[in-house]
Amino acid sequence: MVKFDKLPRFKSKKPSDTTVSVTDYQSKLAEHGLTREQVIATERKLAKFANTMDSLVRVPFTKQGMGADAALSTIPLAGDLAGLALTSYAFILGRQLGVPAHKMTPAVRLALIDMVVGIVPGIGTLLDIFIRPSRKTLGIVHEHLHHEYGITETMHMDRPFLHQSLEDKQQQSRFGFFWRNPIVAWLYLHIPDFLELLVIVFVGWGLWTVISWLVGMFGQSTGFG
Repeated sequence: MVKFDKLPRFKSKKPSDTTVSVTDYQSKLAEHGLTREQVIATERKLAKFANTMDSLVRVPFTKQGMGADAALSTIPLAGDLAGLALTSYAFILGRQLGVPAHKMTPAVRLALIDMVVGIVPGIGTLLDIFIRPSRKTLGIVHEHLHHEYGITETMHMDRPFLHQSLEDKQQQSRFGFFWRNPIVAWLYLHIPDFLELLVIVFVGWGLWTVISWLVGMFGQSTGFG
């Protein structure tokens, strides 16, 4: 009787962790009736709002600045209540993206502190520059989106207005192919960095000119020139 060799057994390949993760992220998005594009668009909307409220005017090369919230705090009580009401819009956007209410608690607490502190004339307005509930909300939301939906991109948060403008150009402009070029897109999104660098160069040149002039004047007046 002829014996047949046993056929080799092929082990089924287990799906990679990456595939499982992507599928898991997609299912979580589907649970909330969202797509990746909708999440990024809503987070960008939140970033635009946070920038307007808390960092409309920035210190170069930092995220520190002041916005509409600090300006409103100059109006006693009414301005602080208006700021709190406006800040609640950030909470609404966060909830739309599926962020649990308990995760939003620190931002809500900070908004209430911001309102109470803002009532104090002068000092309240100054502290409002550093108490930024809308930016806090944005940070909480992005951390949630990163862990729950696997969204790691940050450019739509860091440059929300430019990001929106670039997307419109890519989709609506006759030269969309030009704006979709990765190098062109990168340069466009980093325009603020180039402007800040020019400001620093200009200020440095101005300081050098003034110092040189003062040294020359000192030399002429003392005879050490």
